[in-house]
Amino acid sequence: MAKERLFKGGEFLITDAQPEEVFTPEDFTKEQRMIAKSAEEFGVGEIDPRRDELEELNPELVKTLLRKAGELGFLSADMPEIYGGSDLDKVSATLITEWLSRGSSGFFVAHGVQTGIGSLPLVLFGSPEQKKKYLPKLATGELIGAYALTEPEHGSDALGAETTAVLSEDGKYYILNGQKQFISNAGFADLFITYAQVDGTQFTSFIVERKWDGVSVDEEEKKMGVHGSSTRSVIFQDVKVPIENLLGEIGRGHVVALNTLNIGRYKLAASTVGGGKLLIAGAVKYAKNRIQFGKPICEFGLIKHKIAEMVIKTYVSESMVYRTAGLLDLALEGIDPSKEDAGQKTAKALREYALECSINKNFGSEMLDYVADECVQIMGGYGYIQDNPVECAYRDSRINRIWEGTNEINRLLIVDTLMRAAMKGELPLLQVIKKVAGGLLSYKPEMGVEEEVLEKERKMVAMAKKIGLLAAGAAVQKYMDRLGDEQEIVALIADIIIQIFAMESAYLRTLKKIQRGGEEKSTIHIAATQVYINDSFPQVDMMARQVFAAVSEGEELRTQLMGLKKLARFAPINTIALRREVADSIIPAARYNLTQA
Repeated sequence: MAKERLFKGGEFLITDAQPEEVFTPEDFTKEQRMIAKSAEEFGVGEIDPRRDELEELNPELVKTLLRKAGELGFLSADMPEIYGGSDLDKVSATLITEWLSRGSSGFFVAHGVQTGIGSLPLVLFGSPEQKKKYLPKLATGELIGAYALTEPEHGSDALGAETTAVLSEDGKYYILNGQKQFISNAGFADLFITYAQVDGTQFTSFIVERKWDGVSVDEEEKKMGVHGSSTRSVIFQDVKVPIENLLGEIGRGHVVALNTLNIGRYKLAASTVGGGKLLIAGAVKYAKNRIQFGKPICEFGLIKHKIAEMVIKTYVSESMVYRTAGLLDLALEGIDPSKEDAGQKTAKALREYALECSINKNFGSEMLDYVADECVQIMGGYGYIQDNPVECAYRDSRINRIWEGTNEINRLLIVDTLMRAAMKGELPLLQVIKKVAGGLLSYKPEMGVEEEVLEKERKMVAMAKKIGLLAAGAAVQKYMDRLGDEQEIVALIADIIIQIFAMESAYLRTLKKIQRGGEEKSTIHIAATQVYINDSFPQVDMMARQVFAAVSEGEELRTQLMGLKKLARFAPINTIALRREVADSIIPAARYNLTQA
């Protein structure tokens, strides 16, 4: 049986993967499906009945639910067994995140922090003694974790932190002074992973216990959304942090922070998939019961369009998330969790996919915003009323484009990560760009060829890659190492890269399903993939045009646009009919049902 292949981070841009080489939701094992079912049952049985209580801050209830989740292993999926964890594969951990993100913000924010940025720094960079002391209690929910990075004057520029850590005269403690802002779980956290400057310039990570003298928290922030979550400032005033609680190495706090944020971004993307599915179910149920002009509004074309778009975007995001989970699992094979360097080896393996983590975060957060917005629109005035969970979901979704690094920062990181890999020789990007550019003059588009299912879409994905590479190459040639200063151009290139990963992930997943079960059982997946690729490809074309227009002029620009016209020549298809097909398949069940074995 064919097996998934370990691609390098960013390699999807220069290599055409085969369906059997990527992991898809249809590949879930029996055990993984059981884990997902258990997480779903926990959500239905424990979270949903308390939704109203969790919409307003209720720390005791949140802590109780976290401990119940801990008993079932839902807090410890990423922790080694020797420290009380479940040590599950990344696909299983992703399924837990997805299914437990379908509830109230009061729980899913606390759970996300606890299992992500609140504990992963210890998992990846903690010493054996630190792991032994803290991880078992984080795994059960006896201790609640938080991640204190942002400061009043330093958000995206986190490495410029002003919090200080000064070694005591006896060399036993670091004296911590400073303030952290917008810290999730701060109101009831027992443990803070935080950062400070040692000797003024050495950005360093520390483990701080809430009970220590000098640790305090400010009042709860009044937020637009996620009202059930705790968000406060954390104040450190002459806090004596034992040297044993220094996390990682002095001056290497950025390594802890960036690796933690990478996985946090990926986990956030998984949570948006769960949120999207829940909103789809709510929107369709409402549309089936809302009668206007003598029939349910789900029978109207524009409502079907909205339902189909919600489903298609969620399908694409789900395809991306689990494709990435498969890569992470392959990257972690062979690492012995009992070894002292296991965490650092794990961090190194995960760091390879920082680009994919940022892509998933951007796409997922913007997908959920879209789905929440259209859900409100389908419900009309009822969707705008506070008692409706959809109104709350609309406000809650907005934060996803801000935390774990704003989407703007992540767009810059996508291109920066790619260029760094190219400059280091880790990815032959520049060589491939040169090859694509050299073959452009002789390239002739195929015309009038009978195509197998999704063959046209395969070609469009391949052409999108060429277009993206040419646009990136033109920008690099123009600005060289100053490209980072041209943020608008960088963002356009990032958006092209995001679309390429999205289109290819959906295409590979659907083709793999066809190969296993045939076209008849894959009609909705095919329709969703065709719509997405045929709608996204012209966007790639337009973004590339903007890049070329920004970096070139005169004869050079005309030559670039002529080449682009060759690559972007595809006839449109009837996406209206395909969307209706997608919507009509979802409406009877009133739920997202594209994740099938």
